[in-house]
Amino acid sequence: MVQAFHRHVPILIRELGSSYKELLHIISDPPKGSENLLTLVLQILTQEVAPSSDLIATVKHLYETKLKDVSILIPLLSSLTKDEVLPIFPLLLNLPPEKFQLVLAHILQGSARTGLALTPAEVLIAIHDVVPEKNGPPLKKITDACSACFEQRTVFTQQVLAKALGQMVDRTPLPLLFMRTVIQAVDAFPTLVDVVMEILSKLVSRQIWRLPKLWPGFLKCVSQTQPHSFPVLLELPMPQLESIMKKFPDLRPSLIAYANQPTIRASLPNSALSVLGLENGQDSRSQMHPSDAASSIHAAALT
Repeated sequence: MVQAFHRHVPILIRELGSSYKELLHIISDPPKGSENLLTLVLQILTQEVAPSSDLIATVKHLYETKLKDVSILIPLLSSLTKDEVLPIFPLLLNLPPEKFQLVLAHILQGSARTGLALTPAEVLIAIHDVVPEKNGPPLKKITDACSACFEQRTVFTQQVLAKALGQMVDRTPLPLLFMRTVIQAVDAFPTLVDVVMEILSKLVSRQIWRLPKLWPGFLKCVSQTQPHSFPVLLELPMPQLESIMKKFPDLRPSLIAYANQPTIRASLPNSALSVLGLENGQDSRSQMHPSDAASSIHAAALT
């Protein structure tokens, strides 16, 4: 009986279509306990064709007035506009992982097929804009959503990540998970390193060390991206540079070797040279021969 039901109902629903008035009437006021059936009907109606404007209006009205379950909107997401999706995005983010995967699929389908909903870069930004546990989902839900995006590398490409990060770095306040995503991005796409260096330099100008929830991520990022991050490190104020030297002692010899290059050294203030132990000539603590310095930088580049 159940198998026959599941076999014949999709055929019937497709024949009726999303503009059939009696079907729309039933959808507008579904019996209690029929939520799963309603979801199935909506999936069938939107599986192969875009939902009709009547169906969209009916389901939106149902959600706003009687059935406050955001999952009933999932089949319609590919046909909703950005302004319609963003207000409900925190609720969509709070759905179970398997349902959020459907959310992503429908939103991205809408972006690719109709130009509606959100682009991949806008999806990533929207995830970061959600404030955890302030009338929103817990932080783990947000981190899991970010990870779900990174799993789809054919959609969330290097270009998409560069665009999203480039927009987020100018946000005030910076998103809580911003540095985590920067690190994930450069891990996933090492060729993003130049873009990431531009972002780190911007963060220095924004005094990232004054943001205790983001500063540890910045430190981790500059450590993982050395020697590319050496110019950024030398942009830091001396107290912060000195603090990093103490926190990452293994970084010191390579950074000194980089800074001791004549063209670099000539551009550094005396305070930076002092922190690096270069104010009186060759660093007495490292005592590096030039060939050793070059080897050190090369080794750092391979780490």
